[in-house]
Amino acid sequence: MTKLPIKCLTQPLMDMISEQARSSPRQRKNHNFHQHSDRVQRFLNVLQPGTYVRPHRHVRPEDANGFEFFLVLQGAIGILILDEAGTVIHTERISATGTTRGVELGQGMFHTLIALEPDTVMFELKEGPYIPMDDKDFLQQFPLENTPEAKHWIQTWETHFR
Repeated sequence: MTKLPIKCLTQPLMDMISEQARSSPRQRKNHNFHQHSDRVQRFLNVLQPGTYVRPHRHVRPEDANGFEFFLVLQGAIGILILDEAGTVIHTERISATGTTRGVELGQGMFHTLIALEPDTVMFELKEGPYIPMDDKDFLQQFPLENTPEAKHWIQTWETHFR
Protein backbone atom coordinates (compact mmCIF):
# COMPACT_ATOMS: atom_id res chain seq x y z
CA MET A 1 0.00 0.00 0.00
CA THR A 2 1.31 3.43 -0.97
CA LYS A 3 1.54 6.02 1.79
CA LEU A 4 -0.43 9.07 0.71
CA PRO A 5 0.65 12.62 1.65
CA ILE A 6 -2.32 13.16 3.97
CA LYS A 7 -2.16 14.74 7.42
CA CYS A 8 -5.32 14.57 9.53
CA LEU A 9 -6.36 17.03 12.22
CA THR A 10 -8.21 14.79 14.70
CA GLN A 11 -9.60 15.09 18.21
CA PRO A 12 -7.04 12.55 19.49
CA LEU A 13 -4.26 14.73 18.04
CA MET A 14 -5.70 17.84 19.74
CA ASP A 15 -6.01 15.90 23.02
CA MET A 16 -2.39 14.74 22.79
CA ILE A 17 -1.06 18.25 22.08
CA SER A 18 -3.25 19.67 24.88
CA GLU A 19 -1.72 17.19 27.33
CA GLN A 20 1.76 18.21 26.18
CA ALA A 21 0.85 21.89 26.66
CA ARG A 22 -0.44 21.20 30.20
CA SER A 23 2.87 19.57 31.17
CA SER A 24 5.05 22.20 29.45
CA PRO A 25 6.62 24.94 31.59
CA ARG A 26 5.42 27.42 28.92
CA GLN A 27 1.83 26.09 29.16
CA ARG A 28 1.62 25.87 25.37
CA LYS A 29 2.67 23.62 22.53
CA ASN A 30 2.75 23.74 18.73
CA HIS A 31 2.18 20.90 16.30
CA ASN A 32 3.41 21.70 12.80
CA PHE A 33 1.81 20.38 9.65
CA HIS A 34 4.56 22.13 7.66
CA GLN A 35 8.31 21.92 7.39
CA HIS A 36 10.18 25.03 8.57
CA SER A 37 11.30 25.71 5.00
CA ASP A 38 7.74 25.63 3.55
CA ARG A 39 6.36 28.86 2.07
CA VAL A 40 3.12 28.35 4.01
CA GLN A 41 3.21 27.69 7.75
CA ARG A 42 0.22 25.77 9.10
CA PHE A 43 0.12 24.47 12.62
CA LEU A 44 -1.86 23.89 15.78
CA ASN A 45 -1.05 26.13 18.71
CA VAL A 46 -2.43 24.84 22.02
CA LEU A 47 -2.51 27.31 24.89
CA GLN A 48 -3.38 26.81 28.54
CA PRO A 49 -4.52 29.59 30.88
CA GLY A 50 -1.49 31.30 32.39
CA THR A 51 0.72 31.07 29.32
CA TYR A 52 2.59 34.26 28.45
CA VAL A 53 2.98 35.28 24.83
CA ARG A 54 5.34 38.24 24.73
CA PRO A 55 3.86 41.00 22.53
CA HIS A 56 5.34 40.83 19.06
CA ARG A 57 4.72 41.37 15.39
CA HIS A 58 5.77 39.53 12.27
CA VAL A 59 7.65 41.44 9.60
CA ARG A 60 8.25 39.67 6.33
CA PRO A 61 10.43 40.54 3.34
CA GLU A 62 8.90 42.76 0.67
CA ASP A 63 8.00 39.76 -1.52
CA ALA A 64 6.12 38.00 1.32
CA ASN A 65 2.81 38.63 3.04
CA GLY A 66 3.03 39.22 6.79
CA PHE A 67 -0.55 38.26 7.66
CA GLU A 68 -1.32 35.80 10.45
CA PHE A 69 -4.61 33.89 10.62
CA PHE A 70 -5.96 32.34 13.83
CA LEU A 71 -8.89 29.88 13.82
CA VAL A 72 -10.02 28.54 17.21
CA LEU A 73 -11.03 24.88 17.04
CA GLN A 74 -11.51 24.28 20.76
CA GLY A 75 -11.73 26.63 23.74
CA ALA A 76 -11.26 30.40 23.56
CA ILE A 77 -8.51 32.99 23.31
CA GLY A 78 -8.29 36.71 23.64
CA ILE A 79 -6.18 38.58 21.12
CA LEU A 80 -4.87 41.98 22.14
CA ILE A 81 -3.57 44.41 19.52
CA LEU A 82 -1.04 46.92 20.81
CA ASP A 83 0.54 50.06 19.43
CA GLU A 84 4.31 50.64 19.46
CA ALA A 85 4.07 52.14 22.95
CA GLY A 86 2.53 48.89 24.24
CA THR A 87 -0.96 50.33 24.77
CA VAL A 88 -3.85 47.97 24.03
CA ILE A 89 -5.76 49.48 21.11
CA HIS A 90 -8.10 46.57 20.27
CA THR A 91 -9.22 43.27 21.75
CA GLU A 92 -11.00 40.34 20.17
CA ARG A 93 -12.43 37.23 21.83
CA ILE A 94 -12.22 34.20 19.55
CA SER A 95 -13.88 30.95 20.51
CA ALA A 96 -14.83 27.63 18.98
CA THR A 97 -18.47 28.21 19.95
CA GLY A 98 -18.77 31.99 19.78
CA THR A 99 -19.69 34.49 17.14
CA THR A 100 -16.06 35.14 16.18
CA ARG A 101 -14.12 31.95 15.48
CA GLY A 102 -11.16 33.31 13.59
CA VAL A 103 -9.21 36.50 12.96
CA GLU A 104 -6.65 37.55 10.39
CA LEU A 105 -4.08 40.11 11.49
CA GLY A 106 -2.31 42.23 8.93
CA GLN A 107 1.45 42.50 8.67
CA GLY A 108 3.25 44.41 11.37
CA MET A 109 0.47 44.37 13.98
CA PHE A 110 1.83 44.00 17.50
CA HIS A 111 -0.23 41.41 19.35
CA THR A 112 -0.38 38.96 22.21
CA LEU A 113 -2.69 36.09 23.08
CA ILE A 114 -4.42 35.06 26.31
CA ALA A 115 -5.84 31.55 26.80
CA LEU A 116 -9.34 32.03 28.21
CA GLU A 117 -10.17 28.32 28.59
CA PRO A 118 -8.11 25.20 29.28
CA ASP A 119 -6.94 23.18 26.27
CA THR A 120 -7.55 25.99 23.78
CA VAL A 121 -6.58 24.78 20.32
CA MET A 122 -6.12 27.11 17.40
CA PHE A 123 -5.02 26.55 13.87
CA GLU A 124 -2.57 29.18 12.63
CA LEU A 125 -1.71 30.02 9.08
CA LYS A 126 0.98 32.43 7.91
CA GLU A 127 3.55 32.80 5.20
CA GLY A 128 6.94 31.19 5.73
CA PRO A 129 9.53 30.06 5.69
CA TYR A 130 10.06 29.96 9.45
CA ILE A 131 13.40 31.52 10.41
CA PRO A 132 13.61 31.55 14.23
CA MET A 133 15.90 34.58 14.49
CA ASP A 134 13.71 36.70 12.19
CA ASP A 135 10.22 35.41 12.96
CA LYS A 136 9.23 37.82 15.72
CA ASP A 137 9.91 41.48 16.43
CA PHE A 138 9.19 41.84 20.17
CA LEU A 139 8.00 44.96 21.95
CA GLN A 140 11.07 45.47 24.12
CA GLN A 141 9.24 47.08 27.04
CA PHE A 142 7.56 43.76 27.87
CA PRO A 143 9.37 41.15 29.96
CA LEU A 144 10.77 37.83 28.87
CA GLU A 145 8.89 34.61 29.59
CA ASN A 146 9.01 32.96 33.02
CA THR A 147 9.45 36.16 35.00
CA PRO A 148 7.28 37.60 37.79
CA GLU A 149 6.66 40.62 35.56
CA ALA A 150 5.25 38.35 32.83
CA LYS A 151 2.69 36.94 35.29
CA HIS A 152 1.61 40.50 36.08
CA TRP A 153 0.92 41.17 32.38
CA ILE A 154 -1.11 37.97 32.01
CA GLN A 155 -3.36 39.08 34.88
CA THR A 156 -3.65 42.60 33.47
CA TRP A 157 -4.57 41.40 29.97
CA GLU A 158 -7.09 38.86 31.30
CA THR A 159 -9.17 41.75 32.70
CA HIS A 160 -10.03 42.77 29.12
CA PHE A 161 -12.05 39.57 28.72
CA ARG A 162 -13.95 39.29 32.01
